[in-house]
Amino acid sequence: MNICVINTGGTISCVGEPLAPMSAATFATAAQAMLDPIIAEQLSNVTLTYETSLIFPESSTGTLDSTNLQPSDWCLMAEFILNNYAAFDGFVILHGTDSMDFTGAALPFLLNVFDSRGFGRAVLSKPVIVTGSQVPMFYAVPGSTTPSKINFNTDAFQNFCGAVACAALAIPEVCVYFASRLYRGNRSMKVNASEFPAFATPNYPPLARYGIELDLYRDVMLPGPVSSDISLDSPTALALAKNQLASITGAIDGFPVMQFNAFPAPYSVSAGTGVIANLIDACVGQGIKGLVLESYGEGNFPSGNPDTPASGAIYKALQSANAGGTVIVDCTQVMAGTVNDSAYASGAWLPSVGALSGADMTPMAGLAKTMILLAAGASNGWTLETIKTLIQLNLAGEVLNVSRLDSRTNAWLLPGQSITALDGSATLLNDPTNGPVLSGSDGSFLWSPSGSATSGQAGRLVVQNDGNLVLRSFDNSPLWATNTGNPAGASSALMLEGSWAKSGGSLSLSLYDYSGQQTSAVLFHQ
Repeated sequence: MNICVINTGGTISCVGEPLAPMSAATFATAAQAMLDPIIAEQLSNVTLTYETSLIFPESSTGTLDSTNLQPSDWCLMAEFILNNYAAFDGFVILHGTDSMDFTGAALPFLLNVFDSRGFGRAVLSKPVIVTGSQVPMFYAVPGSTTPSKINFNTDAFQNFCGAVACAALAIPEVCVYFASRLYRGNRSMKVNASEFPAFATPNYPPLARYGIELDLYRDVMLPGPVSSDISLDSPTALALAKNQLASITGAIDGFPVMQFNAFPAPYSVSAGTGVIANLIDACVGQGIKGLVLESYGEGNFPSGNPDTPASGAIYKALQSANAGGTVIVDCTQVMAGTVNDSAYASGAWLPSVGALSGADMTPMAGLAKTMILLAAGASNGWTLETIKTLIQLNLAGEVLNVSRLDSRTNAWLLPGQSITALDGSATLLNDPTNGPVLSGSDGSFLWSPSGSATSGQAGRLVVQNDGNLVLRSFDNSPLWATNTGNPAGASSALMLEGSWAKSGGSLSLSLYDYSGQQTSAVLFHQ
């Protein structure tokens, strides 16, 4: 098994006083002499290849402190992985901690290709493990930049060993490994600047833990490609990913996205002015194409007028930004939890200015996802509305499934649980008494398996991996089904799409076989 080690820079490969980055070649020489013999004792089937040809052109050493990484550098990493995909069984990226959570968020959207409904067309099938450290790996004597020994009791050594071990386990996603934990890359956040457990995924469990043994939690990992045809192991799928990446690389600098924090700032209700409104106008004036709001709490943001939000300066600034084509994503500055902008009046106005709910997505993932999808839009033929929909969908495990059940990831709708249209206009609630009931936001009954809002049967609604949607009783007996099962298998999703309105709506509830790329059943259509 051949694992590729890519050194982008960061503390893990720094030496000296003050700390300064080594070149990738210098680090590789030291690692081969001092690390490889230790790795070989535990992982005798693993060969490490230290690639030194990835160069960041803005740096004289070719490596970068992650503080200075640009979006185009994400593309360089992704390009290197795709160009060398067939030669390796896994990849370990050594990276600085300052922007590791941004890179961990960006790479899944650069290495995978999605269609206009959010399903994979070219899907990562091998592990890409990003790691780094709070303390350097090697020691160099004063006055020298050549490592002479491994530093004592560092997280660098443990993180490196753990990342290599995880890269050998065919985990089909981009991950961050840190302090004995393997995390989903696009769920990761840097949570500590001075302790070894520097990263966490507050809204998602770890994928693995390394104690005495390496324990994997496969049930929370991405399932990988639904078929060999769309795996990056397929030359056709790999070519598709390379072509998309080339388009993104050429366009990404034209779609800058920024995080914008909610903070207490002066505003005048009577004058209709405010500091935050002025800053938003200035950002949009500088060509910002996306604003990821880091709102208070569950998604609350100052409007500039507490009593009449639509009259507030901030409301008007965001409304103008949205009208001009700037994408607005409402995330939260709180470390854990989910955006629910309808919970308070101070956030309920945001959808009216076009703000999209980020649900439980991190601001880092919101930024990377928005920027990359915008940059990929032209080559994929996506409209801005399609891109806005994709931003809210779960593409690579970065956000909870708000509007879908998926037979391979979140197949069950248990009593009391629901899925909701992305704009909140309709909800499919599995009522504990009446079973699944689709209703409009005003309470209007739209659909149920029984045809009634009150005479249904209670149970668990499940999208089976054979393409059948079944309502099962609590003793697992089938109560109702679409009878669309395929003995050969049909990975499927129950999708609540569009927007409901008493007139002129476009809502649909359908079962889609994404392995066969066909609709199996339409349960409701307006």
